[in-house]
Amino acid sequence: MNLARRRGNRDGTFSGGTPGRAIIDIGSNTVRLVVYGGTMRAPTVLLNEKVTAQLGRDIATTGKLADEAIALAMRGLRRFSLLLEDLGVDDVQTVATAAVREASNRDDFLNPLRELGFDPRILSGEEEAVLSAHGVLGAFPGAAGTVVDLGGGSLELVEIEQGDTHDAVSLPLGTLRLPEYRGDSHAAMRKALNKALKKGAPVSAGDRPLYLVGGTLRTMAVFAMQEQGHPLSDPHGFELTARQARKLARALAQETPESLNARDRITSMRAEKLPDAAVLLEALLARLSPSRVVFSSWGLREGLVFDGLEPHARAQDPLLAGVSVFATQRGAPPTLAAKIAAWTVDAAPARAHGSERLRLAATMLALASMQIEPNIRMPQAIDWALHKRWIAVDSRDRAMLAAAIAANGNHLDLPGDLHELAGEDALEEAIRWGLSVRLARRLGGRSARSLQVSRLMARDGELVLRLARSHSDLFGIPTEKDLQLLADRLGLRYRVEIVPDDEVRAGGEAPSEMAVE
Repeated sequence: MNLARRRGNRDGTFSGGTPGRAIIDIGSNTVRLVVYGGTMRAPTVLLNEKVTAQLGRDIATTGKLADEAIALAMRGLRRFSLLLEDLGVDDVQTVATAAVREASNRDDFLNPLRELGFDPRILSGEEEAVLSAHGVLGAFPGAAGTVVDLGGGSLELVEIEQGDTHDAVSLPLGTLRLPEYRGDSHAAMRKALNKALKKGAPVSAGDRPLYLVGGTLRTMAVFAMQEQGHPLSDPHGFELTARQARKLARALAQETPESLNARDRITSMRAEKLPDAAVLLEALLARLSPSRVVFSSWGLREGLVFDGLEPHARAQDPLLAGVSVFATQRGAPPTLAAKIAAWTVDAAPARAHGSERLRLAATMLALASMQIEPNIRMPQAIDWALHKRWIAVDSRDRAMLAAAIAANGNHLDLPGDLHELAGEDALEEAIRWGLSVRLARRLGGRSARSLQVSRLMARDGELVLRLARSHSDLFGIPTEKDLQLLADRLGLRYRVEIVPDDEVRAGGEAPSEMAVE
């Protein structure tokens, strides 16, 4: 699609996030525009707008797109066209799924769509399944199991392992078609769905995870998190055991649209479809017998983004890619964070509970948090760790990020939510990360030079801060307090060594000492 660029104020439109790519997803239920910015390995959603056109509502009965649905969809698409032109986004990919590919009158919709300048790609069921799987692979590197994507018109299933996909199938079991299977009871509906699944669904997930994709399935995670009183709010990455998933499906199947719509974060559209989708989930769990269930917010659209990356970009760590862009926009470039992470690694490395990638992410977020006004710093920064959509982290990881951020600000009485998400040993490890970052950034005001003329070491029961003689006066009262705080947490004595400038990185025998424990 060729759109005129209007770049006058483009870079400032989204507060530091430049619109880079857009995807229009024409589904059986909704027509959605998503504009992405930041790094495409972990893209930031800058704009997400949908029109509930229900293009697929009459496909099962008439085989056609309803005229009213076409008119509603086109009204939204004309708006999308103007938005993209005004934002200067010309990397636009348009895809259509089950309703359009099955409709006998699809040209009545596609022709005016092309006149707007869009070039729609009609996905086959198998292509739709593979793209959703690629979204899961992008969000969960190394994932292996079965991906299930429930849309309005169809249900896709595909196996993933070793970064690849196989055995993709598409079945006409989308949320708009599930009412056809209701019968006179939930048991009758399950039986009918079991019969439909036998036509293409795998016999078993092989005691591996089931990755659930799609807005209706994701809303199930929201419901489950509410029932558990879960401390986190993002359903992405939320997991249930197979037993918990069966219990959830049974509970949701008994709900009514009215009872569900009364809950926070469950829209009337989702509430209407959840009970039927829950019966489908029961049937899937019975047929596939997965080891656990994992909810993914990444699916077809993110799969399209992931597919467009060069191999080296696909290989990037999505957590570090996302955090580095976020932190850079808040005054904490990754080069500085990497230097501080290297400076602190001897004293406070990742040990049994964390990883060096998580420690680096914590360092970036801790540094970025210092740009927040002090009166709102801790709650906002901890919310970053717990509630922002980071990719390739679990609940414990989030708690460790939050603990490191808190310790960086010398807030060692951690919020209760963190203790629900991670064990005490993991939180203690993260606190040490945060205290070491605090020492590093305050030693020389985050200057690169201060890290070059100093070294932090843990050896022989002591925490040693070595300083070049030219910079010995950096060891002020705040630095001594920070050093003692970290040493106490590590259970070590602390000491400062003053050495000739050319011996900071050497063994440092016979140093001059200027502080005691």
